[in-house]
Amino acid sequence: MDDIVKQAMAKWPNVPDCYGWLGLDARGNWYMRDDRAQALGAFTNGPPGAKGSLLSHEKLIAFIQRNYMADSQGNWFFQNGPQRVFVELAATPWVWRVQADFSLRTHTDLPTHCIGCLMDEHGWLYLESPLGFGLVHTQDVALAAQAVEDGLWTVQPVSREDLPILYGYVVSPALNHISL
Repeated sequence: MDDIVKQAMAKWPNVPDCYGWLGLDARGNWYMRDDRAQALGAFTNGPPGAKGSLLSHEKLIAFIQRNYMADSQGNWFFQNGPQRVFVELAATPWVWRVQADFSLRTHTDLPTHCIGCLMDEHGWLYLESPLGFGLVHTQDVALAAQAVEDGLWTVQPVSREDLPILYGYVVSPALNHISL
């Protein structure tokens, strides 16, 4: 976490949390979801426009990624100064980029390695790592398939709907917040 974020948290400890305004898609892209996008529906499987606006400002993305983490209930968030901005997940909290040596990098550019491999009923490939659980980026599926063919990773079947419970993450903190 950035020092400036820690300082802001100490200075303003009671800033309310923010829900529904930030989304992470299945390719590791960040989306800003204003009131209009949120009114259109859910981040995932919503109508056109519900995802919001793709973030492209490199420094903003880097700031989000340095301050991206989870709480004890499995809600992923971006610590924006004193405010937690909870993230709507299209798939999983991590999106893996598979490297030529079959090591992994997160969508936030942290290094890790595979300790488990799963495939759901739709053919999506997921990996477990010491950092947590995530989806293989679509551009890296061929490289991941090579790791499977080479016997480096053994694929286990899984049901997509079971993943959040099995791996302890919340897809829509906003939906859970509303239902409280």
